[in-house]
Formats: sequence, structure tokens, C-alpha cells
Amino acid sequence: MAKGKQQLSGAGLRGQTAGATALCTVGKAGTGLTYRGYDIRDLAEQVSFEEVAYLLLKGELPTAEALDAYRVRLAGLRDLPAALREVLERIPASAHPMDVMRTGCSFLGTLETERDFSQQEAVADRLLAIFPSIITYWYRFSHDGQRIDCTTQAESLGEHFLTCLHGKRPDPLHATVMNVSLILYAEHEFNASTFTARVCASTLSDMHSCITGAIGSLRGPLHGGANEAAMEMLERWETADQAERELLARLERKEKIMGFGHAIYREFDPRNSVIKDWAKRLADNVGDTTLYAVAERVEAVMQREKRLFANADFYHAPAYHFMGIPTKLFTPLFVMARTSGWAAHVMEQRDNNRIIRPSADYIGPELRPVPPVEARG
Repeated sequence: MAKGKQQLSGAGLRGQTAGATALCTVGKAGTGLTYRGYDIRDLAEQVSFEEVAYLLLKGELPTAEALDAYRVRLAGLRDLPAALREVLERIPASAHPMDVMRTGCSFLGTLETERDFSQQEAVADRLLAIFPSIITYWYRFSHDGQRIDCTTQAESLGEHFLTCLHGKRPDPLHATVMNVSLILYAEHEFNASTFTARVCASTLSDMHSCITGAIGSLRGPLHGGANEAAMEMLERWETADQAERELLARLERKEKIMGFGHAIYREFDPRNSVIKDWAKRLADNVGDTTLYAVAERVEAVMQREKRLFANADFYHAPAYHFMGIPTKLFTPLFVMARTSGWAAHVMEQRDNNRIIRPSADYIGPELRPVPPVEARG
């Protein structure tokens, strides 16, 4: 007798422990998010993204000397191989930018294959350094017809991205906010894309395959893309009052509002207050009188009507917009940051590996004989 379709307990693995990690806690210590024991707010206030990447990949924050050397190393890994530039030039402007990131990572793996795990840190550093070049080279060539130089003199990964995108050194405030943004997105425990990377790593696959798989998982709108969806919603409204009216109508129609709530956090997302403050500074910097006010009203209405809090993605939308970043590039920025966490998880999985192979609760028909073709109907 068939059991029929049913909602299984722990569907989506919610509430299930799927492994151990020394990299991150979510919804537990400090303000709710820590990287290797350091609170996210302390990191966002006191260090650079390069220091956070070093922390995640190597276990401890770098000394001043080690940080200088690491920055020089990453800066020397920014340029694109000629074959990769040719591939990027063949990808049309209509392509999904996450497909560009996925293809760039996968193709780089054919040019610079990880031969054995002793190369894993080198591969991770290369991906961190080159992802801003991959997405901006494709974007500038496909949209503007320009072949850009990806060997900028920018001091940081975030500044490098903004320089390549806009063709000039960014406003120091923009470079600072980009640094904070990358820190906030660097790591988040066993989310869907990270778990994808670890499953791939558990088969002893190469780093490029693991990161490519993670990008594919992040491409899905239920994981990545919330900041893009939030931006597309916010820019429709010209006043906070209009935003409230139309948002209430959306809620009445039971439409999903992106950028609110979280699978783990129950009361607030600790990343939100950090990026919200920076979004306000950016709004003041560019003379905005509309978008930030609309965002604040939407946040207030969602709290009042649905008891839902804004997550990290929500205020990232106006923050990125104020820095002149096209909406379609928001999620690739997530990739640039989270590569540090993904790669650290791949290395952690390899250190104590056992192939990840869960079981499933079967809900199909019971054992039955195969009927002859004439009896099927």
C-alpha cells in the first residue's frame, strides 16, 4: 500500500545536525554569528576582508607581516588567463551573471587543475583573487564593449572589484562599505551552498568542482538573489507611503517578500544592523531622499504586520545601489565573499572525511510485479 505524499519530519534537513565545524556559529554565541570564535560585529568594525579570509582558511588572524604578504599574494593572482578571457567574451550580455561565475570557475579548473590537496590553499587564494576580475571583465565587455585591465593597484579585493567595474578608484567610503559587506557574507555555517561544497568535497573531488557546485546552489532564488529581489521591489516605489500601501496589498495577496526572516535566526539577523548603518551613510553620501526611507518603511511594516525581521540581504540592496553596482551583479558579490567560507569548509571536510551519503524515507508504492505492456493503463 502506497504511503502517498506527505510532509516528512525534518524536511529540508531543518533542525538536523549534518556534521561538525570549527569555522562558524550561527544563532548561538555573541551577537549571533561568529567566525572561529570572533563576533561578526567586532570583525566588521576592526579588520579587513583579507584578514577574515586568512582567518577562515588558515585558522587564525594574520600578523601585520603575514597580512601584508597575503595582500601582495592576492593582488598578484587577479589577472585572467587569455583562454578564460576568450571564454568570457563569448558569453552574451543576456546570460545570468551567476552562470558566468559558475562557468568561469569550472573553466579555470581545466586550466589550473588542482592535482592534489597540497595545492588547496593556493587554489582558494586564486579563486578569491580572480572572481572579481571574472565578473567585471564579462560585464564590461558584454555590456560596454570594453576589454578591461584586471591588474589594478587596488589594495583590497572590494576596491579591486569597484575599480574594475567603474574604471576608476572608488570613493573611500564605498571601498570601506564593500569591505564590510564581504566580511558579513564570508561564512554562514551549513547553508545550502556550503553543504553542497562539502558533499562534493566528501567524494574527494577537486576544489574547482566543489566551488562550482556551491555557485550552482547559490544561484537558486531560495538561497541567493534575495538582495536583487529586494532591490527590484524597493525601486518601484517613489515614497515611503506608497511603499506601505503597495506592500500591504502584496501581503494581502500572500506574496513572498524577499529579504525578511531566516532559517536559523529567530529574532534578528546580526548582520542586518551593521549593513543598515552603512547603507544610511551611503544614502547621506549620495544625497538620497527616497530609497533608504522606503527601505525603512518596508522594514517597519514587515515587523508590524508579520513579525518578520530584515535579514542581511535587505539593506545590502540599497547599499550596493548607492555604490553604482548593477542589480544583476549583487549575487556574484556574494560569491566573491563566500568563496572564503566555501573553501575553508572544503578543506575542513577533507581533514576528517567520510563521504556524505544520507538515507531517504521512501514514500512510493510497495513492491509490485511488472505488468505486461498490454495490461498497463
